Amino acid sequence: MAGENLTLRGVLRDVLLAAAVTGRADPAPLNRPWPLLLRWTRYIGVGRLPYGLVANLVGLALTAGLVAGTVSLLSTETMRRGIYLSDATKFLVAVSVTAPLALRDRHPLAAWRLSFLAMALIDVGGWLTVPYVPAGSFAAIAALYTVAVRCSRDVTLGVAIISFAGVWIKDPGTGAGASVLLLLPLAVGYAVRVRQTSRRELAEQEKRHQDAEAVLTERQRIARELHDVVAHHMSMIAIQAEAAPYKVETVPDETRRDLAEIRATALDALTELRRILGVLRAEDGAETAPQPSLERLDELVGNARGAGLRVETRLGGDLAGLPPGVGLTAYRILQEALSNAMRHAPGSRVEVEVSCDDGIVWLGVVNGPPAGGRGPSRRFRAAATGWSGCGSGPPRWAAS
Repeated sequence: MAGENLTLRGVLRDVLLAAAVTGRADPAPLNRPWPLLLRWTRYIGVGRLPYGLVANLVGLALTAGLVAGTVSLLSTETMRRGIYLSDATKFLVAVSVTAPLALRDRHPLAAWRLSFLAMALIDVGGWLTVPYVPAGSFAAIAALYTVAVRCSRDVTLGVAIISFAGVWIKDPGTGAGASVLLLLPLAVGYAVRVRQTSRRELAEQEKRHQDAEAVLTERQRIARELHDVVAHHMSMIAIQAEAAPYKVETVPDETRRDLAEIRATALDALTELRRILGVLRAEDGAETAPQPSLERLDELVGNARGAGLRVETRLGGDLAGLPPGVGLTAYRILQEALSNAMRHAPGSRVEVEVSCDDGIVWLGVVNGPPAGGRGPSRRFRAAATGWSGCGSGPPRWAAS
């Protein structure tokens, strides 16, 4: 129970402190849109001006009118009671209680604080029949409504607690009626804030949905173009490689094997392409199939040997426990290096070295000159870093 009381006191302290000193209201730019019920003013020209500017000008004009009315009211009532007040005193009282009306749009919390101090410190019980200046009550109600609309729930709660305590302390006889009068703008303003917040969140969700839909549409367009261009040509390669042996009566066995390798490579490329297209078409971009890694290195080397390369591999360290991202990157690097060797140095001798040492995955691919001729050796060496935990062990050789 003691802990709960301390927590409650802490919450109340934070709420009251935010309302009285540290709280801040949501900004209100001058060029914000007009409320729906006031958009008809566009037809008379007023609605074409920034709503914030018009609201501040109206607040200033209304404040000037209330100041004049309050001075007149104080003059009449004090004269009737035989009380003499200087014009400066009446003007100061009128400005103090009505000035928050001019500030409430730009600085709602400052307007409420000024209104609360003015209504609490200025006692007109001997001058008027009511303990509050009517214009000041109107300004306080307007400030409370604006605070409820523009401030957070905790700040609004603190403002409500302080306001209710103030009216009961100043005049307990009118405390009940004043509390009801204060509760109305607070409740209406908070309801308006909840509605505005809900509409803003809905608009943000719709925008995110539209952005996601636009991205998905673009990805589907890219997938469709890739399918129309790349998949068609790869399918034609696979079909022609399969049909080629039947066009000639006598085809050497080596040529048949080469054509079979071409067809298998084309089909593998089609499989990879379909997987990539599936990822592009997926709404969340999730992978739909396991990614290749160094576990498929033997298959990659076998395809290269089938294409005529003489590949020797040297493996070292613990390559089986690599994270998926590291394994995929290493596989793609080796795949590109072997493809370059097949393209630029067909039939050459290629040395592939893969090792894992001190948290670094080392990849090395070195090829000799093409078969049947001499040429410059193309060398490639890369390191994939950023992951620790590679095991160590003696390297092993696998020669073709």
